[in-house]
Amino acid sequence: MEIALLRFMDILQSMPTLLLALTIVAILGPGLNNAMVAVCIVLLPSFVRLTHAAVLSEMSKDYVLAARMIGASKFRLMVRTVLPNCLAPLIVQASLSLSTAILDTAALGFLGQGAQPPTPEWGTMLSDATQYLQRAWWVTLPGVAILLAVLAFNLIGDGLRDALDPKLKRS
Repeated sequence: MEIALLRFMDILQSMPTLLLALTIVAILGPGLNNAMVAVCIVLLPSFVRLTHAAVLSEMSKDYVLAARMIGASKFRLMVRTVLPNCLAPLIVQASLSLSTAILDTAALGFLGQGAQPPTPEWGTMLSDATQYLQRAWWVTLPGVAILLAVLAFNLIGDGLRDALDPKLKRS
């Protein structure tokens, strides 16, 4: 089961994210909720693979073997011993994936598959503003907001990686 799930995640990760999200939204129908579902499905493989790698790494540590030897149940072993040590890379991945989610959601909105009017969304605002671009420069402000939000989440992700990665603290 584990191998099949990982191979399915490999298949999902091999496809371009925007194309896969657009396909999912085309199946589910346009709308903000369906766009969010599509973006979550597109971003899921990176979390699954990262969690799998982190758990495999932690399970080979001596403290896990010691907890297993004193009779810890599998649930207690995972929740109290392994999970807290796997959270740091997942938190960093989440902060970095927020920027991808913002870009994908804005792209789906720009293509008309995201939030439907009158719901405000940056991609939809940019799509509606393209006809006024030569006369009104300020219609590009939703694009600037996308840029700033993506930049902010990437910087937060880099800062969290620097703060939470023990290998970087040693050097």
